[in-house]
Amino acid sequence: MLYNHLSVGENGHLCVSGQDTIALAAQYGTPLYVMDEQVIRQRVRTYKTAMERYFPAGSRPEFASKAFSCRRIYEIMAEEGMAVDAVSPGELYTAKVAGFPMERVFFHGNNKSDEDIAAAMDWGTGYFVLDSMDEAAAVEQHAAERGITQKVLLRITPGIDPHTHRKINTGTVDSKFGVALETGQAMEAVKTLLTYPHVELHGFHCHVGSQLFEVSLFRDAASVMLKFARDVRDTLGFTADIVNLGGGLGVRYVESDPIIDYDARLQEIGGYIREISDELQMQPPRIMLEPGRSLVADAGLTLYTVGSVKEVTDYRNYVSVNGGMTDNPRYTLYGAEYTVINASHADAPCDYEATLAGRCCESGDILQRDVMMAKPTRGDIVAVLTTGAYNYSMASNYNRVPRPAVVMVNGDDSYVAVRRETYEDICALDQ
Repeated sequence: MLYNHLSVGENGHLCVSGQDTIALAAQYGTPLYVMDEQVIRQRVRTYKTAMERYFPAGSRPEFASKAFSCRRIYEIMAEEGMAVDAVSPGELYTAKVAGFPMERVFFHGNNKSDEDIAAAMDWGTGYFVLDSMDEAAAVEQHAAERGITQKVLLRITPGIDPHTHRKINTGTVDSKFGVALETGQAMEAVKTLLTYPHVELHGFHCHVGSQLFEVSLFRDAASVMLKFARDVRDTLGFTADIVNLGGGLGVRYVESDPIIDYDARLQEIGGYIREISDELQMQPPRIMLEPGRSLVADAGLTLYTVGSVKEVTDYRNYVSVNGGMTDNPRYTLYGAEYTVINASHADAPCDYEATLAGRCCESGDILQRDVMMAKPTRGDIVAVLTTGAYNYSMASNYNRVPRPAVVMVNGDDSYVAVRRETYEDICALDQ
């Protein structure tokens, strides 16, 4: 199995933390997102403990909630003492209604509107991560109108290419995110920010990309960002107390992906930070990381019911399921790889090659091409693994398909975290 919390029961069914996925499908229906709460909590604790042990004092992780945003996940993060980052007022509002401490929220995004800024301030958002000087001026104006001082970080584009898919690459100089360092614009931005009376600069932020397996990329980011912090100190007299190196540590989607020891990876990153700080002869600031995918992705899987099995002689076999690009658009968007299991016969040989097709009236509605599984028949349950990140959060109502429920398993218990959409829900906004 791809992960330790997955197993095969005596009846041949796929189990998640000992719970029978076929029974979960019967109880809650399909398509169904299943999330393992204990896996999420354990990964959060790994990050927190490792950063407390290996990083400068005061360093901490924050959950990149765009990976999976609902009330329950913010409740879990609050219970675990996490900070979170949000990229939209919708995520901010969800955190707020979940009771998450808003002073521990970092508001990201490359194009915050005046309405976004106003709402975030009115809800008591702790930090804004400024993406441009237009945005910085708007934040200063809104803070002045409210008579407050808003804490901010400045997002820097460090000019690092992680060689991931271009749609999840965020660190190159021509990225839409942040203020470019190598052009001199970042230093000029800091100089301007320090003149704003209602903006309190606390440090700098960067993000180089997602699904990263090479820790050396974090070393590169730390080197660039700490050197910039030192140069700002020496040039402008401002000492950053926070440097956020972003997120991006990868997860296993398929067997060929490496197994990641997150504690060991974080120890390496912490060692780089100490080494670079010593070379620069500077006291290292608090370091923040913002894991998203690596906190929730492998905690999740999606269950589908097989409809038809279509064999096109001499060409291809299609296994069609009752979900697809409406609940997981990642293959359609950028060819994301997944592991597929016939959960009804998880003990059977994976000797049937097929393309897992979705239900939408769209030729591109494919979940995975040419995967090996035990041959399914109509009514079998198929599981797609590692769907806890960027699946529910990217789901849509294309073809007026209702979005699935999210069920959390926790030991022997299970409960609905997000209820299944109904057809009435889909029509609720129609006038």
